[in-house]
Amino acid sequence: MRRPQLSIPSWLPVDGFILALVGTVGLAALLPARGAAAVVADHTSTGAVALLFFLYGARLSTREALAGMRSWRLHLTVLACTFVFFPLLGLAARGLVPYVLTQPLYTGLLFLCLVPSTVQSSIAFTSIARGNVAAAICAGSFSSLVGIVVTPLLAALLLGGDGGGFSARSLVSIVFQLLVPFLAGQLLRRWIGGFITRHKKILGFVDRGSILFVVYSAFSTGMVEGIWHQVSPWQLLSLLGVEAVLLALMLTLTSYGSKKAGFARGDRIAITFAGSKKSLAAGLPMATVLFGGGAGLAVLPLMLFHQMQLMVCAVLAKRYAARAPEEAGAGTTAGAEPVRRGERAEAVGAPGR
Repeated sequence: MRRPQLSIPSWLPVDGFILALVGTVGLAALLPARGAAAVVADHTSTGAVALLFFLYGARLSTREALAGMRSWRLHLTVLACTFVFFPLLGLAARGLVPYVLTQPLYTGLLFLCLVPSTVQSSIAFTSIARGNVAAAICAGSFSSLVGIVVTPLLAALLLGGDGGGFSARSLVSIVFQLLVPFLAGQLLRRWIGGFITRHKKILGFVDRGSILFVVYSAFSTGMVEGIWHQVSPWQLLSLLGVEAVLLALMLTLTSYGSKKAGFARGDRIAITFAGSKKSLAAGLPMATVLFGGGAGLAVLPLMLFHQMQLMVCAVLAKRYAARAPEEAGAGTTAGAEPVRRGERAEAVGAPGR
């Protein structure tokens, strides 16, 4: 008689990268970098951030991005959701301080509302839902590109002193750690694009490893400074509740708003998944530049929101696919692609870029 095996329900995806992040936070709590080790970790973290954005620039196909300009209404809609409606909801949440959220957690929540949308998971979920995959690719790429400039500017405008003191030095750090590596990757893409494509899996581990190191450095600083005593279990539960409401509002806005705007079904799916999600991979390194030693609490809301959006969007994508027409081609719009079993694993395993 075969023993029953425990398995995770298909509707409840567990992001392996989030598990790695939780383990990294635990390591930082038990063995935080101190003294000379902290200095080395800080410099290494700076290099890791630059490497991440160099790889982002090298991966982004300028030709594909320009080709996607034909769907300018869709891209403007996604950008508006990402950099206008999300920040407005974040500002509205200020009324929850100090009754529901502490000021540090609210700062992290507001920062979450400022980061760009995801790329990989938006594409994968759009494909699973049988939507316009080409539009999701371009929308996610545009959001990431615009976010490199817009996110720091919005942080300077809305976070003010909460952002670790946005100064000329912060601006220089952003330019040299984010913009310069990204532009270097774009310029060198002509020569290294083939190498990047051939070694996609290996460089994916480099991506994840760099992000994990950035998280370790940020949370180590938080442990040494004792900032984690500021968060209680009740406050974490309150934060989760607020983020659940935030995600529900954005999913409703993107889904029903795009329908009212007259978009076709496939485009509505792309808008829903690209316009309601936030990028963990882009947000984490940006936070280390903007918040410095206070990045630990600042990225906590983003980490929680990342896992929540994956779980909810996995269920939503499955429902979209179930309601899709059954005739050949699966989708009703150009750019829709058939779904393969392996794509779901890719969707929930991506680090949210």
